[in-house]
Amino acid sequence: MQLALNPLASRQVAVIGAGAGGLVAARELWREGHKVVVFERGEQVGGTWVYTPKVESDPLGLHPDRTTVHSSMYQSLRTNLPRESMGFRDYPFVAKEEDEKRDPRRFPGHREVLRYLKDFASEFGISEIVRFETEVMVVDLVEGGKWKVKSKSKGGDGVHDEIYDAVVVCNGHYTEPRIAEIPGINTWKGKQFHSHNYRNPEPFRDQVVILIGGAASSADISRELAGVAKEVHIASRSVADEAIGKQPGYDNMWLHSMIKSAHDDGSVAFQDGSVVIADIILHCTGYKYHFPFLETNGIVTVDDNRVGPLYKHVFPPALAPSLSFVGLPWKVVPFPQFELQSKWIAGLLSNRIALPSKEEMMEDIKAFYSLLEASGLPKRYTHNLGDCQFEYNDWLAALCGCPVSEEWRKKMYLEVSKNRHARPETYRDEWEDDHLILQAHEDFKKYTLNGVTKK
Repeated sequence: MQLALNPLASRQVAVIGAGAGGLVAARELWREGHKVVVFERGEQVGGTWVYTPKVESDPLGLHPDRTTVHSSMYQSLRTNLPRESMGFRDYPFVAKEEDEKRDPRRFPGHREVLRYLKDFASEFGISEIVRFETEVMVVDLVEGGKWKVKSKSKGGDGVHDEIYDAVVVCNGHYTEPRIAEIPGINTWKGKQFHSHNYRNPEPFRDQVVILIGGAASSADISRELAGVAKEVHIASRSVADEAIGKQPGYDNMWLHSMIKSAHDDGSVAFQDGSVVIADIILHCTGYKYHFPFLETNGIVTVDDNRVGPLYKHVFPPALAPSLSFVGLPWKVVPFPQFELQSKWIAGLLSNRIALPSKEEMMEDIKAFYSLLEASGLPKRYTHNLGDCQFEYNDWLAALCGCPVSEEWRKKMYLEVSKNRHARPETYRDEWEDDHLILQAHEDFKKYTLNGVTKK
């Protein structure tokens, strides 16, 4: 662990966003003795977990002047991770069986996750330091390495300027859609949507729908659509040849290779040679990192969805530690990782922990980028941690002087991944890792928070 020798400092810190990342960042900063203000555009905490039936004026999410909606939650969404492994490390996400309004399922719906985040904010008094309905317009570097934050509150009197020692960016990355590029799409006559604007299957009733994507949302949405649509055709980049064709258990769902082209007669051709006359194309193709408020004079850029250069996905070396990002990695168990990233940021800002030199950080980043390139991975996979996440988390924990990830949490992630692959339709309600659940609850007895009591 790199410990700093300077006296401990208390900084004025702006946190942008009051979703899961912003909430735990605020808590860790406050615990470390910093003065914190959280800026939240919405009227409540929870970020992407705040469901709204509203959708954007442009269903594809491309028009620059569209009305924007932050959340991508659909009505039926349930977590694809079990609650035991999802929660913050010292505030377990336990079922509140005694409250009839709560969802006690192991893989709960989105409303239960929002309630958990609200409980967390209430427990630690975070809501009191959140400025709700306040949009950050500009974050700009000023003299002395400080940051000017320009914000505008709903119903307020214009734009307010304030100076902060540091800014932690926690604005989420499920709002700005990525769209598949399809030759001929401009002359194709059908409708296009991005899953960001999918809420329920009703608008797709009796339609022939092509759904592009192979990740969690596309799997859930395709099965939901099959209940109402005339036909559902899934186009996936990673499909094996033997899986192409009608899907077992469905009369109206087919799996294809990627789309080759779209045509003005309404037809869509796939690389496997099949052709479908379709009414709708639904892009379940992920999101772009988007920081429209951030002015760094070109130091931090987003290039093919790589936010860089960042040391360990958190700090731009030239601006560290006064600018940081929480929650960029994907294919991870998010909340515990946000917690560790936040502990690291808070400790660095107080001088309790030290960073390597800017030159060493840049060398580390270059070596990481070279490794990705040698592995044939495009830039857009830079923040895909997947199998490396626990190694990364344990590295952070060691720096912060915290215990490493619990063994049950690592094993549970692997078991759930295997079960999801083996039973994609029922894994949320059928499992074989009860022994790990018992281990988790044994561990939770260390904490007296969130309804968990020491035995």
